[in-house]
Amino acid sequence: MALSKRTIDIIKSTVPALEVHGVQITSVFYKKMFSAHPELLNIFNHANQSQGRQQTALANMVYTAAKHIDQLENILPAVQQVAYKHRGLGVKPEHYPIVGKFLLLAIEEVLGEAATDEILEAWGEAYGFIAQAFIDLEDGLYEEAKNQAGGWDGFKDFEVIDKVEESEVITSLYLKPSDGKPIPVFKPGQYITVRVSIPGEHYKLNRQYSLSIAPGKEYFRISVKKETDFVPNGKVSNYLHDHVLVGDKLEVSAPAGDFHLNEQEDAPIALISGGVGLTPMMSMLDALVQSNCKRKVTYIHSARNEGVHAFAEDVRHLISQLENGDFYFGYEKPMDRNGNHHFTGYITKEFLQNKMDENTVCYVCGPVPFLKAVVNILEELGLPENNIRYEFFGPAMQLQKEKATV
Repeated sequence: MALSKRTIDIIKSTVPALEVHGVQITSVFYKKMFSAHPELLNIFNHANQSQGRQQTALANMVYTAAKHIDQLENILPAVQQVAYKHRGLGVKPEHYPIVGKFLLLAIEEVLGEAATDEILEAWGEAYGFIAQAFIDLEDGLYEEAKNQAGGWDGFKDFEVIDKVEESEVITSLYLKPSDGKPIPVFKPGQYITVRVSIPGEHYKLNRQYSLSIAPGKEYFRISVKKETDFVPNGKVSNYLHDHVLVGDKLEVSAPAGDFHLNEQEDAPIALISGGVGLTPMMSMLDALVQSNCKRKVTYIHSARNEGVHAFAEDVRHLISQLENGDFYFGYEKPMDRNGNHHFTGYITKEFLQNKMDENTVCYVCGPVPFLKAVVNILEELGLPENNIRYEFFGPAMQLQKEKATV
C-alpha cells in the first residue's frame, strides 16, 4: 500500500525543520525511549549513544527518508545496511511500534506548536510504512541466517580457541561453536555481532566485528583493535583484549553485512584500508587466494606506524600466491623514516592514480576521515560510482552526511 499524496506533501513540508532540529529530535527520542524501555539498552551500542553518533545517524535517516518519501528506492542501500545491522543485533518487529511511539513524542516536544495534529498523523502513517519495509526485509535476513547450512537464530555461544596478538593494538580471537556444529559459509567482508556481559555493567554490550579470514574454516576469526583514545568506545575492545581468555565463551550472531567481495566479477580489484579497516580486506584477500584468482589484485594499506600495522607478513605471503598481485603500504608517522614503506603521511591522489585501471573495483574500509579522503580521490580519478564500495566503523549513513558537508 502506497502513501497518499497528501501524506507525502505533508512529510516533505517538514524537511526544513528536520534539517535544523533533527539531532535534537532524535536525542529526545532516545532519552524518552530508554527511560520507558531500559531493556532496549541490551541492543543498542552505548558508545555510539554517548558520543552522539547514533542520534546523528538516526537524524540523517529520518531527514533522508522525508526528503525522498515519494521515491524511497533512493535510500534502499542505506536501508539494506541498517537492516543487516538490526538482524545482527536482534532487532525484532515488536520493537518498531515502541520506536514509532517515542519518535512521534520527540517530534511533538521539539517542534512544539509547529507539530500540528496533521503533521503528527502524517508522520505516524509514514513511519508505519517505512517500519514495515524494514520488518519485511529483516524477516528475510533472519530466515536466511537461520536456514542456511550451519546457521542459527539470534545469539549462541562460541568458545575462544585461540588468541593471537597481531600488532601493538590489534589482537585476533578465533571462535568455534560451543555446540560443535559447523559454521555457515559467509561472504568475505561480512561481520559478526559479539555480545558480552561485562562485570559491573547492568546491560549486555554488543559490538560488530568484521571477520578477518576467508570462509570455509571450522572457526571464525575477528581481529579487534584495543580502543584507548575515547571513553567509553573501548569498553568492549578492552574487555576482549584484557579479560577474555582461551576457553572463555562469547555470544555471537550469524554473519551479516552488505559490504563483501563479489567473486563473480572479472575486473581488477583494489583493496584499500586504513588502520583496523584491514580486517574485512584480510577475509577478501584470503578468499581470492583460496579461489586461485586470476584477476589483478592491488592491496594498499595505511597505518599510523609500523607498531600498529597488523598482518603485514600475512599480506605479503597471500599476495605472493596470486598471479598478479601487488602490496603497497605507508605510515602517517613512521618510526623508521628510511624503512621499506611506500608512502609517508596520508594516501594521495598522486599515489593512487597509477595504481589502478579505470575499471578497477575498489573496496575501501577504515575510519570516516580516511574514507572521505580516499572515496573523494577515487571519484576525482574518474572511477564509476558502482566501482567504489566501502565499509566504515560507525552508524549507517554517517559517511554520506560527512561527505555532504565537505
